[in-house]
Amino acid sequence: MKIWGELKAMRLAGQLRHQIEGGIGLVLQSGDASRLPAEAHARLLIDQQLHVAGWLVQDRKGMNLFAGEPGLHGIAVREVIMAPGHGRVDYLLYVNKKVVGVIEAKPRGTTLSGVEWQSAMYATGLPAEHRKRAHIVGERLPFVFEASGSETHFTNGYDPAPRARKVYNFPKPSTLARIVRDATDDPALPTWRSKVRHMPPLSTESLRPAQVDAIQNTEKSLAAQRADRSLIQMATGAGKTYTAVTLSYRLLKHAGFKRVLFLVDRNNLAKQTAAEFSNYVTPDDGRKFSELYAVDRLKSGRMFASSDVVISTIQRVYSVLRGKEIPEGDDPSLDDFVPDAPVEIAYNPDMPPESFDLVIVDEAHRSIYGAWKGVLEYFDAHVLGLTATPGKQTFAFFRQNLVSQYTYTESVADAVNVDFDIYRIKTEVSENGSTIEAGTFVPKVDRRTRVQRIEAIDEELEYKKSQLDRAVQNPNQIRTVLQAFRDRLFTEIFPGRTAVPKTLIFCKDDAHAEEVVTQVRQVFGKGNDFAAKITYQAKDPEGHLQAFRTSASLRIVVTVDMIATGTDVKPLECVFFMRDVRSAQYFEQMKGRGARTIAKADFQAVTPDAQTCAAAQEKTRFVIVDAVGVTEHAFVDPPLMRTKSVSLEKLLGKAASLTITEDETATLASRLAALELQVTPAERSELAKVAGQPLRAIVKVLVEACDPQVQAEALAAVGNGAEREQVVEELIEKAIEPLAANPELRTRILELRRQHDLIIDDTNPDSLIEAYGVGEEDKAREIVDDWRAYLEEHRSEISAIQVLQQAAGASDKPTGSTFKQIKELADRIARPPHRWTPQSLWAAHEQVEKSRVRRNARAQTTDLVSLLRFTLAGDDELVPYADKVRERYQGWLLQQEQAGVVFTETQKWWLDNMANVIASSAGIDVDQLDGAPFDERGGIDGALRDLGNQAGEILETLNKELTA
Repeated sequence: MKIWGELKAMRLAGQLRHQIEGGIGLVLQSGDASRLPAEAHARLLIDQQLHVAGWLVQDRKGMNLFAGEPGLHGIAVREVIMAPGHGRVDYLLYVNKKVVGVIEAKPRGTTLSGVEWQSAMYATGLPAEHRKRAHIVGERLPFVFEASGSETHFTNGYDPAPRARKVYNFPKPSTLARIVRDATDDPALPTWRSKVRHMPPLSTESLRPAQVDAIQNTEKSLAAQRADRSLIQMATGAGKTYTAVTLSYRLLKHAGFKRVLFLVDRNNLAKQTAAEFSNYVTPDDGRKFSELYAVDRLKSGRMFASSDVVISTIQRVYSVLRGKEIPEGDDPSLDDFVPDAPVEIAYNPDMPPESFDLVIVDEAHRSIYGAWKGVLEYFDAHVLGLTATPGKQTFAFFRQNLVSQYTYTESVADAVNVDFDIYRIKTEVSENGSTIEAGTFVPKVDRRTRVQRIEAIDEELEYKKSQLDRAVQNPNQIRTVLQAFRDRLFTEIFPGRTAVPKTLIFCKDDAHAEEVVTQVRQVFGKGNDFAAKITYQAKDPEGHLQAFRTSASLRIVVTVDMIATGTDVKPLECVFFMRDVRSAQYFEQMKGRGARTIAKADFQAVTPDAQTCAAAQEKTRFVIVDAVGVTEHAFVDPPLMRTKSVSLEKLLGKAASLTITEDETATLASRLAALELQVTPAERSELAKVAGQPLRAIVKVLVEACDPQVQAEALAAVGNGAEREQVVEELIEKAIEPLAANPELRTRILELRRQHDLIIDDTNPDSLIEAYGVGEEDKAREIVDDWRAYLEEHRSEISAIQVLQQAAGASDKPTGSTFKQIKELADRIARPPHRWTPQSLWAAHEQVEKSRVRRNARAQTTDLVSLLRFTLAGDDELVPYADKVRERYQGWLLQQEQAGVVFTETQKWWLDNMANVIASSAGIDVDQLDGAPFDERGGIDGALRDLGNQAGEILETLNKELTA
């Protein structure tokens, strides 16, 4: 009876295999499967999996290596006897008539790692007569599989330190053929796992430090192969997409990656991402990314075979895997769809698991776990997550493999993002809800048709604030909030502004957004071009979004979710919440819409009051207006600006006295970060010179001292018994040391702040004390006195003064103050509160001491040398610097003549022009000989030709003799 049962099972299995080979009956009926032994059932499942992947499954007796697709011939032969001592392999794999691998089949439920020794035995046991018709690597077949019908493990022998990994299904024969070709072409580095260990240096010219860290650490993670997933945490606005594009380019070009899947959070972001890929200029080639690689959005129901980068939402990938057509445009019913249960995935030969080598998931917290997890696990690819706000589930999915971390506060310190303020608006209804009495006639709106009807309610309706604008809409509450915003906009929220900053209002749904945009126009008394609704239901949302970026007239946009994540609107200065958000991750994304920095010229181009309002010159912060209490959730981190009432001058004073608190340190960091965005490149260099390091570096350390994670690490490093307060104080003291130990830096910071900030006091009234005329001489004397006092106060800080002091004590005549030092002084005195120029100072001295001041119609920067000597060194007469140089030059020429030195006309030309340069630049160096006017006579070479070997000595002598 036992033999008869086995024969019946074999017969049934044979019938089912025949169906599989014939391309029918690919789904086993439970009744048929239940009659098979476990291993036979598993083999039938394996046969089916091989079949759908394009393999022809044959018995050994019916083996035909010429069957199948011409030029490929993917054949899986069952029950092949191997070399003596190596047993009988369940499946021997042929590609293009050559042996490439083996499959060891086991019953469902078998732990496959425990049978790897068996498959390895088969991989090394190919009979000698077959070895010449096989691909061999390291004395074994390259491709080894263990399978149970419900699970498949794959080992690629071409990988460095080959190891098994779980795959959804067997690769196609064409995939294994490609791997073999790649290994033949580059036997030293046959796969991407080997190539990624030998990447060329990263070009960092167009990258920020955080982006460099993210790329390099991801490549290290890929090379180490300690995890099949990596996570990059990078603040919103810090350039995650650019980082991903740069990494993708390097992996496609240098690491042998064949295709990248980039998953976006919303379909409207697919266009933006595709544009970033297409416009990326490759650092080593100079061409655009799209000129080298095909970048495509996932469309229709399949993927282009020629695509190198595919961009899609995870919902669209799922639809393609199910064989469904997908629309090209936005479809909220598709792209916003979240299934109630984890999705079921089925193999699709048009998008097999090996389709991608890298899957990048942008804003990873939104789609990677839970219901959509199976989509990512379908692909045999490294998964890279990009997010600003990872949660516990995110870390768990990515195997705790956080390769780089860059927080929002760090991005503010680096001037990548701007800091924010919070402004809270509360109304009675928005905080406590309200009640509508029974019998009251109220409008009711059909959500689908928007048809409104007036009806009396049957019973008293009491609604809570959580029901507001969902079950009940109160136009008066919306109007009250908007009126409060309007009335306080230019006094409290954006003091000194005269035009509405670009504002994004988040609403609860499309009906709420419709009411809000209508009321915005009414409350501000403006038209359609002032405020618009941008939702998926709105007409031409992409056009409105582009107008919001570039138009100076469109000031307020109302949305629900469309602009909540990823979309860049850099001029945005106000993020207005009229809906609550319960997710920390989603709130950070919404907040991040206002975080972007923007070039000063671009900001002014879309800001109507930029030309008339000092407060609108550039974007240095944004404001979160909270009308629902969203910022009161525990997950909302405070801004860096924690103590707004303390002035920058007072903060710097507290830093100097080492009495600054943690909140004040964070506020100081915010103020300095804003100043760093305002200063010019020359002023930034000036501050760096005084500080001995960039101001941005100082801000970064201040931010780190207030970072809870840094504080926790410092506390742990100290060990048991340490008090948090003392550890934090030490961190803060170390952070403020560059400011506390440098009075000149503090002074320079305040000077620059006054120069860039115009404070408008529209609160304090004024009254007349008296009015009278002031003589010109009195005003001039005040300037002269203030100038003398200024020099005395800052004597130790002004490098030009220090040079003059050194000259006074020197035995020989010095080269004098350099033009750079004099220019630095000119820049300083031109700032508020003095706003002095060389001409105004000269004219004042001429008014006060006419007999001792020589006329100077056009005082130059170098005349500050004369003013310094007259004020501090006690020169008898204030003489224009150029006049003094010319007089000294004539005296030097006379000395040379008396000494018997005769200059030719050509040599005299060189000497005259050297003297002119000294008169205008307070000195001359060798490099200036290659500029005008010397270049017309050969520059340095011409000087050596005409002045001979004495050219250098003459230059040095003129510097010493002529500089005052």
